[in-house]
Amino acid sequence: MQSFPGVGVSPGRIVGTIRQMPKPLAEPPAGEKLASGTSAADAAAALTVAAKAVQAQLRDRAAVAGPDAKAVLEATALMATDPMLIKASVKLINTGTSAERAVWEAAEAVVTMLVNLGGYMAERAADVLDVRARIVAALRGIPAPGIPASEAPFILVAHDLAPADTATLDPAKVIALVTAGGGPQSHTAIIARSLGLPAVVAAAGVDTLADGTEVYVDGTAGTIATDPGDTERSAAAAWAANASFLTVFDGQGTTADGHLVPLLANVGGAKDAVKAAAAGAQGVGLLRTEFCFLERETEPSIEEQVQAYRGVFDAFPGKKVVVRTLDAGADKPLPFLTDADEPNPALGVRGYRTDISTPGVLERQLAAIAEAAQGTTAQVWVMAPMISTADEAARFASLCAAAGLKTPGVMVEVPSAAVTAESILGQVEFASLGTNDLTQYTMAADRQLGPLAALNNPWQPAVLQLVRLTVAGSIAEGSGKPVGVCGEAAADPALAVVLVGLGVSTLSMTARSLAAVGAVLATVTLKEAQEIATLALHATNPTEARDRARKKLPILAELGL
Repeated sequence: MQSFPGVGVSPGRIVGTIRQMPKPLAEPPAGEKLASGTSAADAAAALTVAAKAVQAQLRDRAAVAGPDAKAVLEATALMATDPMLIKASVKLINTGTSAERAVWEAAEAVVTMLVNLGGYMAERAADVLDVRARIVAALRGIPAPGIPASEAPFILVAHDLAPADTATLDPAKVIALVTAGGGPQSHTAIIARSLGLPAVVAAAGVDTLADGTEVYVDGTAGTIATDPGDTERSAAAAWAANASFLTVFDGQGTTADGHLVPLLANVGGAKDAVKAAAAGAQGVGLLRTEFCFLERETEPSIEEQVQAYRGVFDAFPGKKVVVRTLDAGADKPLPFLTDADEPNPALGVRGYRTDISTPGVLERQLAAIAEAAQGTTAQVWVMAPMISTADEAARFASLCAAAGLKTPGVMVEVPSAAVTAESILGQVEFASLGTNDLTQYTMAADRQLGPLAALNNPWQPAVLQLVRLTVAGSIAEGSGKPVGVCGEAAADPALAVVLVGLGVSTLSMTARSLAAVGAVLATVTLKEAQEIATLALHATNPTEARDRARKKLPILAELGL
């Protein structure tokens, strides 16, 4: 038996045969020139047609994809006709280079620039390489690279997966995901969680296994093993037996002694909200409003926004819906709002900060949210991302008040917000911890990078301390203002217990995670959760923190979590 340790990003235990992603498209030969009889103008026109065709294909996929996949596909579609990429390619074509070689070299230059910028911009490099391969394939008149076809279900293995591939997985055929690269917040991880597929990333060497190899994948432990034996097959069978139970949430988040912990959903639009409501979500803890703004050259009108938001509010009558204002910038650049030339976008003008450089967009969005809330019974709360100081919180609260929105809040994603939570909560009504970015900024580790996966782990004691400090700030402020969690950490049943023990009042997650989190919370009292949280808080590393918590939660092994 060979074992490949990685990072588990989506729970589940599966035995199956693997299929490797096809090798990347062959590189056009260096120095390849225009074919005889083909003018530079004709080649440039063919390139433009191919790029637009690729963009159209990606947009068609986006139109029928779920919210998480839709955002990924739309971002990749934008890259297909990126002016920088096309202009650089045409410039090379005009020197006599073939269209295929021109776009290959132009993309390489763009990738180098993005990687040098680091942070979120480095993450976009994968999109550029994916688009490059698709454009070259279109120019050659051959199918674009993608997920292998198979009549039988299989475990998909790759070095890493392109955003457009992860966004179009068929969970009826792909039963688990394994990558040698990537990180815990990569596209692969996000899509796997939304589809409920067991997944492991950063498992070095797994991409060398031969097609047809039978393996055991444990998305909880983060391991892959060849030649599975009776123990592994029994574990997979136990998971399969519990799988249906773990998809049904009774709509009541509570500990064993009756302490209420509302379990909310993270959603990205009205369709997503309807599904979350059907899954028993007790409200919305994070409405990502980017779905209104992405893939646009201009700001959506107030009327367009009103219609989009109202669909979400109507899905949760009488229940809380927490709206996050536009989180543009970094990995979500918008031509009418953000500066693509920032040297370090992850630390630049993003989220609430865009109101400094481009005032008016935020105020119009708040007006749209307020108008959408009229005539509905949803309890609409509004929070700003990337708040760093009490002054910023106070200004956001004043903007909400001017729009007629009564419950302003903040996202705690920056360590300074956690450390100064008392003064920040003195200005607003609630806080919600975005553990993805909070972990990234606390550990100074890009959340997309596989080599930094160990650092980029919400079980890091430093991150747990910042959660504790945020709750302590709320208590010190004196009004008992709620502190929730809407990052991916809330979807981990063991970590959910720790968060409740630290004093977090609500948990928001992908709708698929509600049942598992609810089932585990129901087995512990609040006092037990507090004791488990203390054990994790005083661990010296994330592995020890996680192991200490899991040891006190035998229900996890019983359910295959």
